Amino acid sequence: MSVLSTNKDHITLLLKEAYEVRIYDLKKSIALSEQALYLSRDFNDPSLIGESLNQLALYFMILGEYDKSNTMAQEAILYYNELGDEKGIADAKYTIAGIYYKTDNYHMGLVYLIDCIQIYKKFEDYHNISRAEKSLGTVYEYFGDTNNAVIAYENAIKAATKAKDLNLESNAYNNLSGVYLKQGKIMSALELIERAIAIKKQTGDTRGLAFSIYGRGKANASLGKFLEAESDYLEAVEIHQSMGERLGLGMAYHKIAVLYTEMGLLKKAKEYVQLGLKHSKDYNIVIIKFKCEYLSYRLAKLENDPSGALRALENYLRQKETVINTQTLKVIENYDLILKMRTMEKEALMEREKAEIIEKKNRAEQSARIRQEFLSIMSHEIRTPMNAITTIIAMFNEKNMAIEERELMELLKISSDNLLKIINDILDFTSLESGQVNLHLSETNFSNLMNTICNTYDAMAKSKHLVLHLEIDPQVASTYLMDATRITQIMGNLITNAIKFTNEGSVKIEISKIAQVDSTDKILFKIKDSGEGMAQEELDRIFESFIQIRPITTRKHGGTGLGLAIVKKIVEMHGSFIEVSSTPGEGSIFSFELALEQAKPQNFITQNITNQLKNKYALIAEDNEINALLIRKLLTKWGVNTDHATTGIQAVEMAKRNNYDFILMDIHMPEMNGFDATKLIKTFDPQKASIPIFALTADITAPTQDEYNFYFNGFLWKPLQIEKLFEALNNIFKT
Repeated sequence: MSVLSTNKDHITLLLKEAYEVRIYDLKKSIALSEQALYLSRDFNDPSLIGESLNQLALYFMILGEYDKSNTMAQEAILYYNELGDEKGIADAKYTIAGIYYKTDNYHMGLVYLIDCIQIYKKFEDYHNISRAEKSLGTVYEYFGDTNNAVIAYENAIKAATKAKDLNLESNAYNNLSGVYLKQGKIMSALELIERAIAIKKQTGDTRGLAFSIYGRGKANASLGKFLEAESDYLEAVEIHQSMGERLGLGMAYHKIAVLYTEMGLLKKAKEYVQLGLKHSKDYNIVIIKFKCEYLSYRLAKLENDPSGALRALENYLRQKETVINTQTLKVIENYDLILKMRTMEKEALMEREKAEIIEKKNRAEQSARIRQEFLSIMSHEIRTPMNAITTIIAMFNEKNMAIEERELMELLKISSDNLLKIINDILDFTSLESGQVNLHLSETNFSNLMNTICNTYDAMAKSKHLVLHLEIDPQVASTYLMDATRITQIMGNLITNAIKFTNEGSVKIEISKIAQVDSTDKILFKIKDSGEGMAQEELDRIFESFIQIRPITTRKHGGTGLGLAIVKKIVEMHGSFIEVSSTPGEGSIFSFELALEQAKPQNFITQNITNQLKNKYALIAEDNEINALLIRKLLTKWGVNTDHATTGIQAVEMAKRNNYDFILMDIHMPEMNGFDATKLIKTFDPQKASIPIFALTADITAPTQDEYNFYFNGFLWKPLQIEKLFEALNNIFKT
């Protein structure tokens, strides 16, 4: 025997060994085939080069390295065409078919498989007939044609029996058992899959064993044996990962997610769905991708997430369209692969479900709009009369009154403040819940704000003989960019809460700088009290909305139960969180951190505002006569000449005729609202565009109207805070 012949025999033995060990050691198969390819090229033997390329293409296809596999299979076809080797061409086409149906080109996979089967039948190659028929059955299953899938798998079993190949026979058992499960023949499926497992263990086919164990997992799941099914799927995952089997791993991820969904373990289900989606996207395994998208849709529906369900359903339908395209349907028609009516019914059902989700989403959006409109109306209707009450109280407090009258006025003020706080809590919480609140940052003197907040509640503390103490770290900057209104809400709610539940001792506010990055300081706020304290079960619920720790019929403290819920939401708007620690009988500590950017201190004008406002000319657009009267009296006291408009249209006409120094514009007015009136005033005449216009409104949703906001110089809230109006006008006319 010649050396050349010996070397060729050696290459043939390498390829034979490579094919035999593929079932448990793909890396060795690749190494042996690469050695065979190197030697084949060295001897320039087209037949051996083609066979080496074919085997490498098969192994890389199994590993999911589809580009490399396709390149080698196409090169093999070139050699086989040159040799006129039909069977070699069929082997290469089988690999390419596997690439197609495992990615996104099912119709081409179908065509290639049918070509392969015809060639293999010509040569009575039962080994490869079995492989191709099993793959063909898989494609039929993808299209939902279980009848033809069963025929293909039974053909695969018959061919494997003729080839006397137990592994190929058990491979077909794996797939056929899956079809039996879909048909409800659970015991028949279980019997087949146990037979397959026994064969795989007998032959040492580790890779095939993983598919068989996966099949048993499906049978156990159908029988309701969820723990056994979970164990099978996880074992299959472990084997697939060790073997580098990409398709099998994706299938196992999907089935584990389905199992956890059936068990009600939605968090675990979502975790494995995401693994399946990532895996299928990484390796372009479309069948797993759209199965996982469909399961994502189911999970979103179970979690009552219409947007997520719609997104997942659209992805699923898009993937489905990729699978069933025009060319595929033509091939299916030729080979009777699918029942058209069943597919159409399934797609129609999916479209109906999609329409239902869109309708549900539209209803949710409409509900949000209605809630927004209700909030706007209630905000205006409740706070407008409160404006008259608080403004009258403020104006009377400036007069000289007898001690008894002043005490009565103080009681009236306390009662109106409490009522206003309850109203604001309800409106603010509703606004925060609907996502209609944004932070409005401005340069704020930090210590002044904190002292003002503490002074506001000092009388409340003293009425209970408590000491309210404020301690600010000297390292805290004097001025920060911050939303003073929201910070006041946080601190006010926490301080009020502390005073309510403290009968003796003190309430202490500690503020310290704990870190600095560039010009941003991290500030730690602590509100400590020596009050009743809370048990752990109370702490777990304290930030929930409408929660009162004491029963409503026995509690001695007022409030809506919204204060701490509002605090939590506003702190979260700042990108932080609030914590609480408490010991019954000893007190509680509420703490939170805010990242605040330092700002340059403002040079506030201390000159008397009345000197700057004397002889100014203002328009008050306000349909409520009481509120208009009070505002006119206040401005007149500051030396301002005023006109009054009761509708938006009237305000526009008066602004055209007169040169006002500033305008106070109500938002809710008859005939034309304040938004449209302001827009017209600012745009109809360039000379009027510079008139300062302040929205004077009880509608807390007004700043969310982005279309109009830039027309206003600011928003002033009803009930009107005189100092806020003073500050706004001071900023406009300061010299």
